[in-house]
Amino acid sequence: MSEALGIGETGGSRRERKPQRVAGASAGRATAASVVQDELRREILDMVLRPGVPLSEKDLTARFGMSRTPVREALIRLKEEGLVEIFPQAGTFVARIPAGAIPEAVFIRQALECATVEVLARTATAEDIARLDATIAVLHESYEADDQERFHLADEDFHEALADIAGYPGVWKLAQAAKSQIDRCRRMTLPVPGRMAMVIREHLAIVDEIRRHDASAAVVAMRQHLGTLLPDLVHLKASYPDYFV
Repeated sequence: MSEALGIGETGGSRRERKPQRVAGASAGRATAASVVQDELRREILDMVLRPGVPLSEKDLTARFGMSRTPVREALIRLKEEGLVEIFPQAGTFVARIPAGAIPEAVFIRQALECATVEVLARTATAEDIARLDATIAVLHESYEADDQERFHLADEDFHEALADIAGYPGVWKLAQAAKSQIDRCRRMTLPVPGRMAMVIREHLAIVDEIRRHDASAAVVAMRQHLGTLLPDLVHLKASYPDYFV
C-alpha cells in the first residue's frame, strides 16, 4: 500500500457546484462561504488536503481574498459534513476518516445503486448502453494515460449516468451525500497497481449484465463492485494509521 499516496498533488479539474444566488445583505457572505466550502471539500475528498492537516483561517482568508466571516462559515459547514474538526484553543484541522462509518456508507451506497441497476437492466435501450460504454471508454483512455484525476471523474460519471438513465437522478445525489468518507479511501487506493484495471473490469461486468437485461446479475455485479473497498480498509488503516480514527 505504500504506492497509495501518489494522489492529490494537484487540485485537478473536478466540476464544481455553483453557489445559489440569495438576496439581501447576506448574499455575498453566503455565496463566498459556498465558494470556500466547495473548494475545500473538493480538496479534502481528493486527498489534496489530507487528514490531520491544519486549516488556518488567516491563510484561507488570504488565499480566497475574503474576510474571516465566510471562511469561518465554510469551515463550520464542513465540520457538519464530518470533513473538518474544530478544537477551541487548538485549531481547525482536516478531519480524520472515521473507519467505523465506512461499512455503513458502503451499505447505503449498495442499497441505492443496486436498486438503480435492477431497474436499468429491465429498461435500458441500445442508446442507454452506448452512453455507459462511452464512460468506460474514457476510463480506458485515462488508465492508458495514467491520469488518475480524469479516471476518478469518469468513474463518477459512470455511476451518475446509471441513476440518470434509470430515471432516478436524485439517487445519485443521495449516494454522494453518503459516500464522502468513501471517496477519500477510494482516492487512496486508486494509485495502487492494478486498481484502475480492476475498476474497469467491474464496470464492464455491470454493463454486460445490463446489456443482457439480467437484473439479478446486474445487482450482484454492482454489489461486488461497491464492496471491494471494505477489504482495502484494513490495509489502509495499517498503512496510514494517522489518517483514521
